[in-house]
Amino acid sequence: MTQTKVLETEFDFYLRRLFPITRSLTGNGNRETLEILSEIIPIAQYEVLSGTPVYDWVVPDEWNIRDAWIATADGQRVVDFKQNNLHVVSYSEPVNLSMTWDQLKQHIHVHPELPGAIPYRTSYYRRDWGFCVTHAQYAELERIDGPLQVIIDSDLSPGALTYGECLIPGRSKQEILISCYLCHPSMANDSLSGVLLTAFLVRRIAEMKERKFSYRVVFVPETLGAIAYCAANEAAIKQIDIGLVVTTVGGPGKFGYKQSWQLGHAINRMIEQVFKEAGQEFIAYPFDIHGSDERQYSSQGFRVNCATICKDRYYEYPEYHSSLDNLEFVNARQIVATYDLYLRLIAKIENRKIYRSRIPYGEVMLSRHDLYPAQGGAQRPELGGRSELDLILWLLFRCDGRNSLDDIACELGVNSEVLFPLVERLKERGVLADV
Repeated sequence: MTQTKVLETEFDFYLRRLFPITRSLTGNGNRETLEILSEIIPIAQYEVLSGTPVYDWVVPDEWNIRDAWIATADGQRVVDFKQNNLHVVSYSEPVNLSMTWDQLKQHIHVHPELPGAIPYRTSYYRRDWGFCVTHAQYAELERIDGPLQVIIDSDLSPGALTYGECLIPGRSKQEILISCYLCHPSMANDSLSGVLLTAFLVRRIAEMKERKFSYRVVFVPETLGAIAYCAANEAAIKQIDIGLVVTTVGGPGKFGYKQSWQLGHAINRMIEQVFKEAGQEFIAYPFDIHGSDERQYSSQGFRVNCATICKDRYYEYPEYHSSLDNLEFVNARQIVATYDLYLRLIAKIENRKIYRSRIPYGEVMLSRHDLYPAQGGAQRPELGGRSELDLILWLLFRCDGRNSLDDIACELGVNSEVLFPLVERLKERGVLADV
């Protein structure tokens, strides 16, 4: 069996094991998911108590559910949570009522475009309850005379929001952020595919013997989880330049990537190079204010340049946020295809040559380091600013410990091979140092 087939078998095993778990913004399903993922990589679990303020948000009560159904008066279940956990609006309050169809239907949701799909709905921040059904179930409920038994056996009480973290040290303290979200129940592409890819990608990163960068990997409930994580790790997140938000990586459709908030940032260029080197066509999605947790990491206080490589990106496929985003739509082979692209990207990030000036305050006295022509006064910027002296000055200006040699070469419109010998000379003179 090839290594790819072995990997696909592993992905398939965990896909089928994790898919049915009822995950939400909080709750035991998230803890169970992190426990299972810890079989792949070590993940530390942290809890943020209900009522804790995190920037402009407050962690809500914890939600857990055991069962729910809508049944006829004689107990025949028409809608059953145990058949599909998307049947209940996430964060539904406990309910035990007998009611008519006219009373119930205001709590019933159907997919507006896919008759056979159960839609995914939540009510995290407003106390409410509801059921999600197919069009056929809706019609069946509508035809029933007499009272309907409506049960939601759930708890909504003070508890905690749970997130997972895995820190992998490298030679450099400079960190790369990798984030995914685990709050969606029984949806294979949206959420679960990204969670699994992240776990296996991090396992591979941890196996790398000559790892340059350190990696900060987080498994959070989307939006509030990422915000809570940033609040708890504010100083560390502020120091990060590059992030990857891993989501919707297992569909059958086209590859794409969402660009980071700074279009000219190196992460975007590296991802496009990965696609081209792999011979893969791709869709480039410009950064916008909608999406996943890049919205938190790229917000004003942090400004991390986060990008996402995806395969059938959220919003783009009809099955999105419905029961049809399932294990017939997603399979291990499709996720592994995206995993290979992320692996190529990590290799490209690891190969970045980054330097920092050892004299960051004020201009370097070039003559003191034998980097300036013996006689001064006659020098001026060459036309185009690409003389050797110009390139040295640009290197000293841009080598700040964040820009790679490729980044600087791209900005200057020269080949990085032209800059490399100059960098070596600057290192010999003690002016630049490796990061």
